[in-house]
Amino acid sequence: MQLILGYIFSPIYYIAFGLTLAIFQPIQMIARKAGGYKGHTQSVKILNYFLINIMYIMGVQMRFEGRELLPKDRPIIVVANHQSLFDIQAYAHVFRKYDPKFVAKIELSKGIPSISYNLRHGGSALIDRNNGGQSIREIIRLGKFIEKHNYAACIYAEGTRSTSGIVQKFQSAGVKSMLKVAPSAVVVPFAIKGHSDMMKKGKFPLMFGVKLTYKAMQPIEPEGRAAESIVEECEMLIKKELGQA
Repeated sequence: MQLILGYIFSPIYYIAFGLTLAIFQPIQMIARKAGGYKGHTQSVKILNYFLINIMYIMGVQMRFEGRELLPKDRPIIVVANHQSLFDIQAYAHVFRKYDPKFVAKIELSKGIPSISYNLRHGGSALIDRNNGGQSIREIIRLGKFIEKHNYAACIYAEGTRSTSGIVQKFQSAGVKSMLKVAPSAVVVPFAIKGHSDMMKKGKFPLMFGVKLTYKAMQPIEPEGRAAESIVEECEMLIKKELGQA
């Protein structure tokens, strides 16, 4: 039944998703021109509100956990698992009070309405995975940015999406570079569960009625600890939350 309903509702969802991105592209442009950074950021928060809520078209059951654990007046480095493009809106929604930024591959900076525009103009780090020097410079720039403004930055430490949902080995280089220039930041493991189940058949059809859980876990104080140890702990906690450890 989940599959049959997926065939029925997936086209409706994708139409709503595409229209939302198309409508908010000019809205972001106008908001940025009229209101600068703050105006643009506010338009992105509204965009993500719609992106999260249109997922209910697919009959999902969403649960958000751990937001009460997040510190105030400190930058946050979020270390998350990566299952699909839906991860972006989930993270942006949960951490919306912290003007969330991303470490994203540079290919995403073009071709996707609203999302590409936000990545280019919202302060995120766009990295060329074939150019290590450029990647580190971008991550350092983002680290300085969140340190100055107490924002949040998300690193998908697996480096690429795991379509099976099985968490791959976390890499520590990005977190290490960011902590060097954001010494007051706290590291927050963020577990995303259910997106791989939703995409069990690929991009079409999406599975109907999937349970989605987004959990921010107890922040990790980085002082006196090696970045490798912190990232390893994040990987362990996320695997445990997903029933993989």
